[in-house]
Amino acid sequence: MTTVSERPGAPAIEEPPDTGPGVPDSGERHRLTAVQGLAALSLDAMASVAYGPEAVVLVLAAAGGHGLGFTLPVTLAIAALLAVLVASYRQVIAAFPDGGGSYAAAKTHLGRRTGLVAAASLVLDYVLNVAVAVTAGVAALTSAFPGLYGDRLWLCLGVLALITAVNLRGVVDSARAFVVPTAVFVGAILTVVAVGLFRDGPVSTEAAAGHASVLADNTTAVGALLLLKAFAAGCSALTGVEAIANAVPTFRAPRVRRAQRAEVALGALLGVMLIGLSVLISRFGLQPVEGVTVLAQLTDASLGHTWAFYVVQCATVVLLALSANTSFGGLPVLMGLLARDNYLPHVFALKADRQVHRHGVLALAVAGGALLVFSGGDTNTLVPLFAIGVFVGFTLCQTGMVRHWRAAGRPAKALLNGFGAVLTGVAALVVTATKFTAGAWLIVLALPAIVGVFEVVHRAYGRIGEGLGLGRVPEAPRRDHSLVVVPVSGLSRLTCEALTAAVSLGDEVRAVTVTHPDPEDRAAAAALRSAWERWNPGVDLVELPSPTRTVGRPVAAYVRRVYRYHPGTRVTVLIPEVEPAHLWERLLQNQRGAVLAHAVRRDTDAVICRLRFRLPAARELPDPERD
Repeated sequence: MTTVSERPGAPAIEEPPDTGPGVPDSGERHRLTAVQGLAALSLDAMASVAYGPEAVVLVLAAAGGHGLGFTLPVTLAIAALLAVLVASYRQVIAAFPDGGGSYAAAKTHLGRRTGLVAAASLVLDYVLNVAVAVTAGVAALTSAFPGLYGDRLWLCLGVLALITAVNLRGVVDSARAFVVPTAVFVGAILTVVAVGLFRDGPVSTEAAAGHASVLADNTTAVGALLLLKAFAAGCSALTGVEAIANAVPTFRAPRVRRAQRAEVALGALLGVMLIGLSVLISRFGLQPVEGVTVLAQLTDASLGHTWAFYVVQCATVVLLALSANTSFGGLPVLMGLLARDNYLPHVFALKADRQVHRHGVLALAVAGGALLVFSGGDTNTLVPLFAIGVFVGFTLCQTGMVRHWRAAGRPAKALLNGFGAVLTGVAALVVTATKFTAGAWLIVLALPAIVGVFEVVHRAYGRIGEGLGLGRVPEAPRRDHSLVVVPVSGLSRLTCEALTAAVSLGDEVRAVTVTHPDPEDRAAAAALRSAWERWNPGVDLVELPSPTRTVGRPVAAYVRRVYRYHPGTRVTVLIPEVEPAHLWERLLQNQRGAVLAHAVRRDTDAVICRLRFRLPAARELPDPERD
């Protein structure tokens, strides 16, 4: 059992050890180790080094070569913010071991409505991350193979389907599948940085040869606004830092310790890669060009235009495409927490045997697929919308942690989180203002809309709870007279089984059959009456005449008459159905049971019981010749 210290701010948490001899395996083998968590939940953050430094360079290029000289200082500021975020989310993990990250911190310390805003921002970020990651990976692929450009939407949907299928197998299976690509990518980037630091100049510029420079002809001054825009643009490299804190329950015990280790490792690797690449940009005097990524130019300058260059590019393509897995690791857990708090349908809180929130995984896949179709598989349509949601979540989370530390009497930590909240808040405002006409307006509208959906669901559950009297001691149960109604259409073993079950359930049993005025139907009804009298099961057969061919409405009308003339009676409608031995044989059935159940459920308050009678397979039937 997990116990949390009562002292405010105390992160002391005791958790059970790993599963081992004599310790029951309560699903622990389907949870993540620290290394697996790093692979499954950090792909988004890792892949951001492919576009984070480039975002900084493209903004500073407006000031020409002089502006590019500020690449390293801006990156160092981003790295400092990364350190603040890692420290903050490390404490969030300890304070909220059930996961939820920004949502949990904001809800606890800033109020319910603010927590919902944080949750909505995370939902948007995760859904957009899926679409951006897949389209970016496919874009890199079509850059290498232009003939595939016309099929990029189908390629995007195929990659999304593959990632979804892997995650439906379980979070551990997805982590194992992505450990190797993550390790190859990190190793490749660190190799580029390490080798480049020993170069006096670029080994090769072949990748950029023949491509036009994007440096501005009419350069602007390097002012505070330009640096602020570059900082905000580069902060896109920080997306994904929160994923581990959102998905703490997916780690093996001790969950908090493993999640904190994964968070620190992510921050260290991401910081080293970002700073290392920015140092190389300054060292090689790199200038951004059209059609070639900054990372490709750095790889070319450091390793040369050899096989190593293509290894790095391929690793980048794979990791960009797979970085959507971060959303599949974080969003289903967040949706589970929202469902537990009655802000989403409770089905999202259900887990499969492999500790998978399958409904959350499928919902994310559907939403991501819809965005891919909307954008036509074009990355540029989605990128302006990407970072706003996560910056809002960062800001609310750190603001919540400021109140957490102030209540705990830790002003130094409160100051650190407050500084981080200011930086991420400014970044959110700058990105929203500069990208508003490019699509950011959609996020401004979507955030309150999602919060509105949360509130509608919450109110609906509130009404349901009030109607059920949840939280109140109910009155003592009483025994009412019970009547079991059994719809029948003929005599068979199914009829016998249904009446046997009915007399075991209720005080009184009535069999009902719907009759129609057509001549052949009247003959069939007469034959049934005659057979029923010969059988004499001790149960009355009630005929329900109907002028139409429907069967559900007459039965529902009969139940309503029972309630009208005998208001204290508890009515159960027992519907006998055949369960075929083979799945395909269900296509041969007339679905009469489903029609009856729907009509009775819609028009009455009767209890519906569907009795399944399993037919034996052919091999299970007696062989007359053998007997």
